[in-house]
Amino acid sequence: MTVHDLNQLLLVCSIVLLVAVAAVRISSRSGLPSLLVYLGIGVAMGQDGVGDIHFDNAELTQVIGYAALVVILAEGGLGTKWKEIKPVMPAATALALAGVAVSVGVTASAAHYLVGLEWRQALIIGAVVSSTDAAAVFSVLRKIPLPSRVTGTLEAESGFNDAPVVILVVSFSTAGPFEHWYVLIGKIALELAIGAAIGLAVGWLGSWGLRHVALPASGLYPIAVVAIAVAAYAAGAMAHGSGFLAVYLASMVMGNARLPHWPATRGFADGLGWIAQIGMFVLLGLLVTPHELGDDIVPALLIGLVLTMVARPLSVVLCLVPFRVPWPEQALMSWAGLRGAVPIILATIPMVNGVEGSRTIFNIVFVLVVVYTLVQGPTLPWLARILHLGDGTGAADLGIESAPLERLRGHLLSVSVPDESKMHGVEVSELRLPAGAAVTLVVREGKSFVPLPTTVLRHGDELLVVATDPVRDAAERRLRAVAHGGKLAGWLGMNGGGSGH
Repeated sequence: MTVHDLNQLLLVCSIVLLVAVAAVRISSRSGLPSLLVYLGIGVAMGQDGVGDIHFDNAELTQVIGYAALVVILAEGGLGTKWKEIKPVMPAATALALAGVAVSVGVTASAAHYLVGLEWRQALIIGAVVSSTDAAAVFSVLRKIPLPSRVTGTLEAESGFNDAPVVILVVSFSTAGPFEHWYVLIGKIALELAIGAAIGLAVGWLGSWGLRHVALPASGLYPIAVVAIAVAAYAAGAMAHGSGFLAVYLASMVMGNARLPHWPATRGFADGLGWIAQIGMFVLLGLLVTPHELGDDIVPALLIGLVLTMVARPLSVVLCLVPFRVPWPEQALMSWAGLRGAVPIILATIPMVNGVEGSRTIFNIVFVLVVVYTLVQGPTLPWLARILHLGDGTGAADLGIESAPLERLRGHLLSVSVPDESKMHGVEVSELRLPAGAAVTLVVREGKSFVPLPTTVLRHGDELLVVATDPVRDAAERRLRAVAHGGKLAGWLGMNGGGSGH
C-alpha cells in the first residue's frame, strides 16, 4: 500500500463514519436498530451497489468481526450494573445455556424438515441464530424504560450466550463426524469455566491496580481499562477457554469497581463500541451479494418464523419456570431475543472451514437477521406499553467523576445537576453530607463561586465536592439520594445505605 492508497482509504473511511453517525439520528427516530443502517451502507458500497467494491474475503471478515465483538462485549460489560443482574444471574445463565440448547434443537429441526437442509447445515444455522446479539440488545433496551429484572436478564443473557454458541458452531463446522453429545457438553463446560475464571481474575486485578496506582493523566485510565478487557479476552482464548466470556466478565467487574475518572472511561468505551459496530456491519454488508439472495429468502423467512414464534418463546418459558417470572415479562423477553451482527459473523465460520453449502448458510442467516430485526426492533417499545412494562418516570441519575488525592487520602467528586434532578431548589446545608465531605465550589452559567450553607442549587450547576476516603462512598450515596428524592430523601428512606445525617 502506497501513501496515495492510504490517503484514499482514510478519505473513504472518514466519509463512511460520518454517514454512519448521521444515520444514527435517522435510526433513533424510526426505532430501527442502527445495525441495519450500517449493513445498508456496506451493501450500497458493494458490488451490487453504487460503490461497486468487490469483497469476498470471509476469513478477514471473521477476524475483524471477532475483534469488533471483543470491543462491543467490553463496552457492554462496562455498562452492566451488577446490582441489576445479580438477582437474575441464575435465570440469565439458564437462558444462555439450556435456552440455547432448546433453540438450537427446534430451529435445526425446522431447517431440516421444513427447508430440506442436511443435518450439518441445519445444526449450524440453528446454533448461529440462537445467540442474541449483545450490540443489538444493548442499543435497543437502554433506550426503553423497562423493569430492571427484564433488562438485567436480557443483557446478561446476551453477554453470556455468545461463548457456548461459538463453541457449538466451531464444533459443527469441523470436518468429520460429530462429537458425542456428552463430549460436546464437557468441552463447553470446560471452556466456560476457564473463561470465567480468567475474566474474573483479570477484572479484579485490573480494578485493584487502577484504584491504587495514580496515573499521570486522566486520559490514560480509559486506555488502561480497555487494554485490560482485551487482555482478558486474549488470555482466555490462549488458555483454550472462552475469550468472549472472559472479556465480558472482566469488563463487568471493572464497570462496578468505582474506578477513577469513570465518566471519561465510559465515554471512551462507548465511542470505541460505535466504531466497532460501524466497521463490523459495513464489512458484513460488503461481504453479502444481494443478487444471490433470491433463492434463500423463503427458507430464511420460514426458519426465522419458527425461531421467533416457537424456539425463542419455548426456551424462555422452559428456562424461567423455576424462577416464577410473570408472563408479561416472559412475553417481552421472548420477543426481545434480538439478532444482529454476531450471527452473521458466526456464519463466516463454516465458509472459512469449507463446509458444503456454507454460502447458502450465510445468505439465509443474513436475510433472517435483517427481516426479523426490522420486525422486532421497532415493535419492542409498543409491546412493552401493551404489556404495561414501560415506565417513563424517574429522576435522572447524577454524573459523578472521581479523582483520587493519594497524599491527602481524599477524593474530588465532580457532580452535575441535570434538568430532571430533584437537587434543584435544595440548599447546600440541606444536602446533609456526612462529616468529612463538603461542597467547596459551584460553577453556574460559566462562573464559579464558593457556596454558603444557604446557597440554593439550580439545574445546570456543577459542584466540586471534597470527601475524605472513609466517607467517599457515603457522600456519593447521599448525593444520588437527594437527586432522586429531593431535600426530604432522608425522611423518605432514600439515603442509599448511608445515614446522611
